[in-house]
Amino acid sequence: MKAPTKIEHIGIAVKNLSDAISYYENVLGLTCYAVEEVADQKVKTAFFMVGETKIELLEATSDDSPVAKFIAKKGEGIHHLAFAVNGLDSLLPELKSRGIELIDEQPRKGAEEMNIAFLHPKSTFGVLTELCEK
Repeated sequence: MKAPTKIEHIGIAVKNLSDAISYYENVLGLTCYAVEEVADQKVKTAFFMVGETKIELLEATSDDSPVAKFIAKKGEGIHHLAFAVNGLDSLLPELKSRGIELIDEQPRKGAEEMNIAFLHPKSTFGVLTELCEK
């Protein structure tokens, strides 16, 4: 397996995207450069750059979305860690063959037109892990 090329982003689940954007802009001094809805994931996202790493805020758009379920169970906070990778299509079967439980057997479209796939936290020491490829 090739190592990830960088931390792509840190996903943070929030109840109210507008309030969270205000905190990141007015308290931390960051600039929100994009807000996007990812309908199939039932989430609205906002992005900030911190050096070469992004912060992705995630607000559920439906009570049955994974982010809504996460907040109901654990509260607001870090939802996932995302790594940039090359060759996502071939990487997923390799990880599965090594015993890693995949949430996504095939890459799918995520925010910022990336191909993404999630690895189950049961296989990643409790951290929901997203693999991203431009």
